[in-house]
Amino acid sequence: MLKRLYFGHPVNTYNTDLESQLLQRISESFPDWEIENPNQKCHQEGYAHWKETTGNGMDYFTKQVLPSCQGGVFLPFRDGAWGAGVYKEAKFYADQGYSIWTIAHDGTMN
Repeated sequence: MLKRLYFGHPVNTYNTDLESQLLQRISESFPDWEIENPNQKCHQEGYAHWKETTGNGMDYFTKQVLPSCQGGVFLPFRDGAWGAGVYKEAKFYADQGYSIWTIAHDGTMN
């Protein structure tokens, strides 16, 4: 069974060439992992449902999506700042003792 790797990235990079390029780079770097991209219709619907029913859409990710993965790769903004949601997702894995990596806009990972 493949391990799952979450790709946390700002929503302003969704549906962009950058997102596609970084997903390709992550897939090449982690060939034995399944990549979980939050930019999917099922996740947009899950977020909206949780926001409507609980008042907190982000709980959908922290309670439903993130626990199904065993680590993550995270993209900060171009200026190096972390968005609140991306930071919360990375902290979730750090608190679990899972590995986290950062990826830069040029595809460099550490």
